[in-house]
Amino acid sequence: MTHAIVVGAGMTGLSTAWYLQEHGYDVEVIDKVGVAGGASWGNAGWLAPGKTIPLANSSLWSYGPTALLDKDAALSVPPRIDPKLWSFVAQFMARANRRAWDKTMAALTPIDKAALAAYDELVDGGVDAVTHEEPIIAGFENDKEVAGVIDEIAGVVRHGQDVPFEELTRAEATRYAPIFSERVESFYKIGGQRFIEPQYFCQAIAEAVTARGGVITTGVEVTDVQSTRQPILQLSTGEWKTADVVVIATGAWLSGLAKSLGVRTMVQAGRGYSFTVKPEAETKYPIYLPEKRVACTPAPTRGRFQIAGTMEFRGPDEPFQPRRIESIIDVTAPMFTGIDWDDIEDAWVGSRPVTPDGLPLIGRTQVPNVYTCGGHGMWGVVLGPISGKLLATQIATGETDPILTPFDPLR
Repeated sequence: MTHAIVVGAGMTGLSTAWYLQEHGYDVEVIDKVGVAGGASWGNAGWLAPGKTIPLANSSLWSYGPTALLDKDAALSVPPRIDPKLWSFVAQFMARANRRAWDKTMAALTPIDKAALAAYDELVDGGVDAVTHEEPIIAGFENDKEVAGVIDEIAGVVRHGQDVPFEELTRAEATRYAPIFSERVESFYKIGGQRFIEPQYFCQAIAEAVTARGGVITTGVEVTDVQSTRQPILQLSTGEWKTADVVVIATGAWLSGLAKSLGVRTMVQAGRGYSFTVKPEAETKYPIYLPEKRVACTPAPTRGRFQIAGTMEFRGPDEPFQPRRIESIIDVTAPMFTGIDWDDIEDAWVGSRPVTPDGLPLIGRTQVPNVYTCGGHGMWGVVLGPISGKLLATQIATGETDPILTPFDPLR
C-alpha cells in the first residue's frame, strides 16, 4: 500500500488524509501540537462560500492608517522594523483594488461552489460530526454601513454564486438573534450558509482516519522535508521518516518547510482571536457585525456563544496579546444585550495563513512526490475538505482539476 504522510492536523491536513484513504493510501498525520492545534481550533467555523472572498479590497486604502496607528484596530500591523512583514504588506496592498479583487474572486468561485458538497461527503462517509444549515444574521448601526456588504455580495453573485440576501425588520431579526441591542438599527439575512464547531469536527475526522487504519502522531515537529525520488522527513526527535508521498499542510508555518522546495509565495500569519460567552437568551444563529469585523457563532457542544475577530499581522509564534480580546469586546458589547462580559472562556489566538494574492497553495512542489495544501487565509475551514479532496485526486491520478490551476504553489 502506498504510504502518505500529511504534515499538519488542522482541517486542511486531516481532510487531505481522509480523502487519500479514499484512494487507498496508508496515511500518517504528524502535527507538532495536536488535532486542530493551530488555526482551526478557535476559528469562527462558518461554512460560508458566500463570504469566502478576497481579503484585499479597495476599502483597505482608507483603513490602512488605522491599522498602523490604532493598536486596537481590527486589522493590525505592528509598527516595527521587519523587512519580510513590510514586503508582504506591500504585496497585499498592491491587490487592494477592484481589478485584483475580481481576478481573485474568479479563481475562488469554483472552489467556493464545491465546498459544501465535500463536507457532505465526509459526513456521509463516516465522519461523526454535523454541519448546521442556518442563515447568518448581519447587524448594522445604520443603513450607511450596509453598502460595503451589498457590494461584496453583488460581486460574489456576479462571479456565479447564489447568495440569498434580504433585509429583516427588527422583530424578525430579534427572533433570530434576541441579543441585538437597540444600538443595531439595520438587519439582513444571508442565506445558503452553514456553520460547525471546528475543533470537534476536526477531532471527528481524526477519529475517522484512525478508524480506517491511519495514524495520528502529535507532539512531534517535522523540521525538514527533502526528496530526490522518495520524500524523507526529519523530525524534531532526530528521527528520519520516509514516505511515498508527503503533503505539507502546516498553515502559517508552511513556508518553513516549503520554501526550499520551490514554493516562493509568501505565507504571512494573519492572527485571529476568539472567545466564548454565555448569553441570557439562547442564540442559535451565526451573527455578523461587518463594520466591527466580528463573526459570532453558536457553540452548542459547549453551551456557549463564540465571538471572533481581528486580523493581526504578526509572527505565528508570537505571544498571545490580551488587548486584542479587549478590543473585540469594546466594539461588540454595545451591539449586544444580556451578556456577562466578565464570563469569558476559551480565549484563543490562531495564525491564519495569508498569501499576498489571496489564493491558497495547493499542488505539487518542485521536488518529486511532495505537495502543499495551505495558504487559505481566513478560509481554511470552509475550503479545507474540498482542497483535500481535489489534492488527493491529483496525487492519486496525476490529473489536476481545473479548479486547482490558480492555486499552483509554484506560481
